[in-house]
Amino acid sequence: MNLFGLIGKNIAYSNSQNFFDKKFKEEGIKNCVYRIFDLNDINEVNQLFGYSDLKGFNVTIPYKQQILSFLDELSPEAKDTSAVNCVTIDKGVKTGHNTDVYGFELSLHDFLDDFSVNALVLGDGGAAQAVCYVLRKLGIHYQSVSRKGNLTFADLTSNHITQHRLIINCTPLGVYPDTKLKPEIPYQALSPKHYLYDLIYNPVETTFMKLGKQQGAKTKNGMQMLKLQAEKSWEIWSALL
Repeated sequence: MNLFGLIGKNIAYSNSQNFFDKKFKEEGIKNCVYRIFDLNDINEVNQLFGYSDLKGFNVTIPYKQQILSFLDELSPEAKDTSAVNCVTIDKGVKTGHNTDVYGFELSLHDFLDDFSVNALVLGDGGAAQAVCYVLRKLGIHYQSVSRKGNLTFADLTSNHITQHRLIINCTPLGVYPDTKLKPEIPYQALSPKHYLYDLIYNPVETTFMKLGKQQGAKTKNGMQMLKLQAEKSWEIWSALL
């Protein structure tokens, strides 16, 4: 049996196992299983590497950058973003990939009508690195917002919101079960010209999205990105079977 899975912390909300269980059933794949591995500390990943049937796994918050030191090789996207959300294990060689780049880029094309916008990227973790990579590739000017960066949440003004019509939440604020949480931005400055993309997919509509919708903004959650990056992960894994 070929073992795959997802590592992260406090990830009982994840839809990844349901996605792959359904995929394996629908496609008649009987020699593969997908499991959730909730790790309290990244060092616990060494226990997974002891499983002889482990062929690969996805990586989510907060380990997309911490996993790097445990790997032997990186794909070009993983190297450029310094973030990994997909790992392959082939003959003992552990390689990191970044399929978030693929998932975000395709889903953004489905969402954005105007690529001449400026963007605010909320958060500076592994997912944010993939988002920034795609924005640079598409020529979209952006500013990163974090708690301790050059532009902090406390620094944000209505003027920032007016000048950046694409706002992407890469933080875990609002994910189930803490659904009332939200990034602290001047929501009153949002307008029907804004696009709010939340990488969170559980709940389907976050408080961030609800407040944006109340101002007329177009909103999108992370479900399509999740499915696209998962399909890309499977494409990478299945090539090794």
